[in-house]
Amino acid sequence: MSDDIEDKPQPLIEHLMELRTRLIWSLGAFFIAFIVCFFFAKHLFNLLVVPYKWAVVWAHLDVAKAELIYTAPQEFFFTQVKVAMFCAMVISFPIIAAQIYKFVAPGLYKNERQAFLPFLIASPILFLMGACLVYFFFTPTVMWFFLSMQQAPGQGDVAISLMPKVSEYLSLIMSLVFAFGLVFQLPVVTTLLARVGILDSKWLAEKRKYFIVIAFILAAVLTPPDPMSQVGLALPTILLYEVSIYAARMVERQRAARGEESSTEMTTRDDS
Repeated sequence: MSDDIEDKPQPLIEHLMELRTRLIWSLGAFFIAFIVCFFFAKHLFNLLVVPYKWAVVWAHLDVAKAELIYTAPQEFFFTQVKVAMFCAMVISFPIIAAQIYKFVAPGLYKNERQAFLPFLIASPILFLMGACLVYFFFTPTVMWFFLSMQQAPGQGDVAISLMPKVSEYLSLIMSLVFAFGLVFQLPVVTTLLARVGILDSKWLAEKRKYFIVIAFILAAVLTPPDPMSQVGLALPTILLYEVSIYAARMVERQRAARGEESSTEMTTRDDS
């Protein structure tokens, strides 16, 4: 196995210089993406407002009257900065991940690199799937729930209307995206732990009932305090847990197959 490793002994200063180079590339990619995203920040924010418009339509309200407000002079400016930073992180993540991989790959064995690379590719894909679920379904659903709580004037009741602030709406979107994105990493994390032997499918199956309770607790902490978003996060989490059990079983089958091949090779060598 030592022949498969590509790492060569280097002084500490050379490792630090390489780390500095990787950091410069990562920060440069993020800074360039931030400049571009900030130039289009208003357009990007308008794109994030589209789920709110869908919710207004679902609530049978006039889309022309759908509006967001800001109550401080600098609020919308800093909201655009946050939008640019959020989008820049998403755009520059492949470059940052590639720099991390290039820094650690020379110190890994060949089989370790082959095992690590698929997870590096699957992680952003799963995060994007969680973000798409938030954008196309859960954000409109949550906003529809909040819009349904409005009160029309009449019979002595005062009018109560929802007028979201731009900063609070962005915080809602970002919290949901991060919550779902992190939850969608569950198969990646459990498969890695199963590959190194820390977890196994039998243990995961036995702890299923405890995980269901934990999933609802995490959903209550990570999402806004409404039942729709909490249940909406808990159910995919439980489904991903089942996927994780299946992935752990696949890893165990591959490990057993490799063990059988190794034993067969050793038997053949002994016979020869």
